[in-house]
Amino acid sequence: MEEKRAVIFDLDGVLTDTADFHYLAWQALADDEGLPFDRAANEHLRGVSRRDSLLLILGDRQVEEDVLNEMMDRKNKLYLESLEHMGPEDALPGARELVEDARRRGLLVAIGSSSKNARFVLDKLGLSDAFDAVADGTSIDRAKPAPDLFLKAAEMLGVEPSSCIVVEDAASGVDAALAAGMTVVGVGPHDRVGHAHHRVDTTADIDLSVVLADGSR
Repeated sequence: MEEKRAVIFDLDGVLTDTADFHYLAWQALADDEGLPFDRAANEHLRGVSRRDSLLLILGDRQVEEDVLNEMMDRKNKLYLESLEHMGPEDALPGARELVEDARRRGLLVAIGSSSKNARFVLDKLGLSDAFDAVADGTSIDRAKPAPDLFLKAAEMLGVEPSSCIVVEDAASGVDAALAAGMTVVGVGPHDRVGHAHHRVDTTADIDLSVVLADGSR
């Protein structure tokens, strides 16, 4: 029997771009708390969990656990409010077609996203029924760059990690997928995702025929 293969998609930056929504929510929180924050600092949060993002923003400031949780909840509320007007048109160019192409080829497809709002975003995009599994920030304890999230997705699909292709736009996500022993397609500039097995500028540039035919792994 032929071994099952799968494609695991990151969400933000691969299937949709919610980066600006995240930035505006973090900026509002930082402004409220008198913390320095700007778009350059926001780039360091790409692919990072909500908790670790807040710790990066806090820097040397120490806060109690209950305060940390309140800040995370406040940021998430601002973020979710901003997503209310999101719709299917907010899928990135080529994203929907790439998922459909994977399914046509008989590949299993999953989400591997650090976001705890992944299912909410998928619903807004009209993609909730397109995936065989969703591994998100509620599925694991260790976020990227630990491999746990992608290993969890493979487990949910019943596929060996070595038979998985991961599509990622963050350096930490590429690191996580490599650590999981998976083939990685990096979406973005070379200085961010150039250590992936394959690199493209945008999701629309991904050719699964090329990735699947690569016998280097």
